[in-house]
Amino acid sequence: MRPSTVFRLAIGLTIFATIAQGQITTSQYDNMRTGATLNEKILTPQNVNARQFGKLGAFKVDGAVFAQPLFVPGVEIPAKGKHDVLYVATEHDSVYAFDAERPGDPPLWQVSLLDKARGAVPLSEDNARCPFIRPEIGITSTPVIDINTGTLYALARSRIRHAVSNDEYFQHLHALAIATGVEKFGGPRVISASAPGRGAGSINGRVPFNPLFENPRAALLLANNDVYVTWGSSCDVDPYHGWVMAYDAETLTQKAVLNVTPDGGEGGIWASDTGPAADASGNVYVPTGNGTFDASSGGRDYGDSVLRLGLEGSSLTIADYFTPYDQAQLSNGDADLGSSGPLLLPDQRGPHPHVLLQPTKGGEIYVIDRDRMGKFRTDGDAVIQEIRMSGGGYGAMAYWNRHVFFACDHDSLRDYAIVNGKLKLNASSGVRFDNPGATPSISANGTKDAIVWAVATKTWNGAERPAILYAFDATRIDQPIYSSEQNSKRDRAAMSTRFVIPVVVNGRVYFGARGEVEVYGLLK
Repeated sequence: MRPSTVFRLAIGLTIFATIAQGQITTSQYDNMRTGATLNEKILTPQNVNARQFGKLGAFKVDGAVFAQPLFVPGVEIPAKGKHDVLYVATEHDSVYAFDAERPGDPPLWQVSLLDKARGAVPLSEDNARCPFIRPEIGITSTPVIDINTGTLYALARSRIRHAVSNDEYFQHLHALAIATGVEKFGGPRVISASAPGRGAGSINGRVPFNPLFENPRAALLLANNDVYVTWGSSCDVDPYHGWVMAYDAETLTQKAVLNVTPDGGEGGIWASDTGPAADASGNVYVPTGNGTFDASSGGRDYGDSVLRLGLEGSSLTIADYFTPYDQAQLSNGDADLGSSGPLLLPDQRGPHPHVLLQPTKGGEIYVIDRDRMGKFRTDGDAVIQEIRMSGGGYGAMAYWNRHVFFACDHDSLRDYAIVNGKLKLNASSGVRFDNPGATPSISANGTKDAIVWAVATKTWNGAERPAILYAFDATRIDQPIYSSEQNSKRDRAAMSTRFVIPVVVNGRVYFGARGEVEVYGLLK
């Protein structure tokens, strides 16, 4: 056994011994992106109400928080003892570790991922030519934690200003010790890549990765001891492509690179800040948005597709895919298939045991057989089911107890029952979510006491406004059992960011906002 393996096992056993309350080490709780925690024993539909439940405080940070917070219990912080730790990444390129139960306290540690010796700063909205993340752009992707080695991986963007020559733009993959914030494994690793092709931005038959135009919005994924990072665009500023890169989690060595439109353009992977998914067999699923598609005629471009990827040696291969029959119209109409992240359902009864759910900007939910994804057909889509939504899908669906929940653009929260691998509308809320809808998160004690949490945020072109936290009884979602505006003087949240994913652990609800992370729970 390699020493590194022994170390991983030792660290893993030490941390595992402390996990009685749960942990959140990746976006949407797990690699299948179910959006549910099933070991919440404190919060119930009976005690989550404006009389017993409310805002407990906030963790103040140095920038806007788009990335979902992460949580690890029982972390031994040098000279500070053992803490349940909340990890927060900001657009100012900082990562914080807080005692999760003590909002208002200073951080246990804080590190800047900027190379200050070289004068590095975050990007501005003017640099990116896109006002969606402002006033600065640093860490947008939700990091991921390897609990076995005690390592947090984060992707940070930066620029170095020059008085005479052009500014330089960088993206770096960092590996931080969760106890101290110290860089590990020789990090950070600068993101650099190219792929053979004649597509947008190509030079002499190769397409280079552009650290300015490529926007990493989707969450990082840790699968099979590899860290996966994906890229889309900022406001569709050309030239850009969809990229997937895999890095060895113990060495930060780049193992494989995939450009999904090497001979064309676009095909970005953004998923409204949710994440690519992975199944128990190690297959990775990523959706792409807009762009060139010619794979059905022998080409290599996969715009507006859901891809099943496999890592074989130094190659990321496309093992299977689904592309709608009207992909050209979708691309021309900016109706990205990849505006939402995928949800992999647990094994289902019936002829389709392995199901993937994919909402789209064009207002469809595709129910896809992961074993036979359907590829591209001109005579119609070879999928299990298609459901029409009243608006575009941004974010991801959440699963609990044979039900999935989602709120699309300008629509109610909806509950779909799953019957033999197909969806059937079961209930809708009386609350309407404006653009971009909401990515729900579910807390439950197994199959009981389930609550659906959702955050209403600012519209893409609207005025700044406070985020609003909603809670619904998962068995009866017609009206919320709690809203942070019911007692706004006590519970009002800070100004919202976008695509906010609330997370629940140990009776607390956390979500990012501008300059802070909000904390809600039972009032004393």
